Amino acid sequence: MSAGTDSTTAEHLDVVIVGAGLSGIGAAYRLQTEHPGRSYAILEARDTLGGTWDLFRYPGIRSDSDMFTLGYPFKPWRDAKSIADGPSILRYITETAAENGIDRHIRYGTKVIAAEWDSAAARWTLTLQGANGETSTLTCGFLYSCSGYYNYDQGHSPEFEGLADFAGQVVHPQFWPEDLDYTGKKVVVIGSGATAVTLVPAMAEQAELVTMLQRTPTWISAVPGRDKLADRIRELLPPELAHRVIRTKNILFNVGFYQYCRRRPEAARKMLLGLTTRILKDRELVAEHFTPDYDPWDQRLCAVPDADFFKAMRKGKAEVVTDHIETFVPEGIRLKSGRVLEADIVITATGLQLLAFGGITLRVDGKPVTLSDEYVWQGTMLTGVPNFAVCIGYTNASWTLRADLTSRLVCRVLSYMDRNGYSAVVPQPDRTLAERPLLDLASGYIQRSIGDFPRQGDRHPWRVRQNYLLDTATTMRTGLSKTLRPVRADKALERV
Repeated sequence: MSAGTDSTTAEHLDVVIVGAGLSGIGAAYRLQTEHPGRSYAILEARDTLGGTWDLFRYPGIRSDSDMFTLGYPFKPWRDAKSIADGPSILRYITETAAENGIDRHIRYGTKVIAAEWDSAAARWTLTLQGANGETSTLTCGFLYSCSGYYNYDQGHSPEFEGLADFAGQVVHPQFWPEDLDYTGKKVVVIGSGATAVTLVPAMAEQAELVTMLQRTPTWISAVPGRDKLADRIRELLPPELAHRVIRTKNILFNVGFYQYCRRRPEAARKMLLGLTTRILKDRELVAEHFTPDYDPWDQRLCAVPDADFFKAMRKGKAEVVTDHIETFVPEGIRLKSGRVLEADIVITATGLQLLAFGGITLRVDGKPVTLSDEYVWQGTMLTGVPNFAVCIGYTNASWTLRADLTSRLVCRVLSYMDRNGYSAVVPQPDRTLAERPLLDLASGYIQRSIGDFPRQGDRHPWRVRQNYLLDTATTMRTGLSKTLRPVRADKALERV
């Protein structure tokens, strides 16, 4: 990259996309399709594309949503499995980038560590850090963060009493050793979220026994690994049409199921517990280990394709223990109940750590931006921060559904600026908004860090809704002039 050391010599681009994962590649497709004349680059801190689907390498890694909705609307998912493994998803993203020439716009080993907005110049100056630690600058007219909200450099790792005494190996799923051999060994997986329920059946195929140790139960539901109706539709219709039909079918089902869980929680509990009981054929086991004290979708529901998690339990290759850790001991983990779980390997699937928009330090006209002071407009742009957008997926459905809507909205904002001759715009907040957290889930990993994120309001367009049907009907139709105002070079931005 030919970038200088200050803003007078730095290369300038119309748009910079941060992150070459699922969202970033989709954003680039929308941008170059709807604004082919604009110059852009994707800045990726790592040395390859794929984001989550390249970073995480633990056994069994897979999507927790069906690929007909997690995939792009413009590229049909052609593989057999609806719930797909990580390598298949990575291939799909790589193919999308190559087929559309997006890969030529990616600059690897380039991390955005700071961004400074100058209203007089109507541009961002980005401070970049290369793979070897060297810094450079780049300017752009619009900055779009597609790096998600996880800290990819550090996972959540609680401090465990006596950990230094443990004679075995401790592994965090986010940093999986390529040479880890668990054949014939006793493995304890601490945690009960999506990562844990994925690891348990995958490792149980080779391990002597895999124990999932949880403090409290999580809602887990078996789903088909293949969508038989989708297979039939693909036999009858051309690929593009079949993809649209299947995608619509799955969206309607997922939205309907979520609304059912939220509106009739007792009925949803009964249904989910009934399904699990039919598989495990043990009411006491289900009551003790698979009956959460919260309602379905208060936290994200864990899907297990083809009931693989439960099948591993029925084969005697896996077990679930609900208890609290007292301390690690040389041979494993001693629980509050007094039981000692013997382990050769302990996997700490204790969750991810949130990091707002890649940890970029934002400044506007020389003043630092405190994200928690700002509101999110349309789930996309921030008050007080001109020409800046963030990609935030759904928590109750496929990430890409919301991500693609966001990228289309960004393109719409750019067109709005072109039509009106604006060089910069910023959302104007409604001062009567009631404040709400950006991500409204009770999950521990969200509650630990959500205070560092922007807020949402209590009504549209300031509310980050978890309803694709409503969003798809309104996001591209809401009048932009009502809330987006041009940024004047001679007037300081008002803060919320």
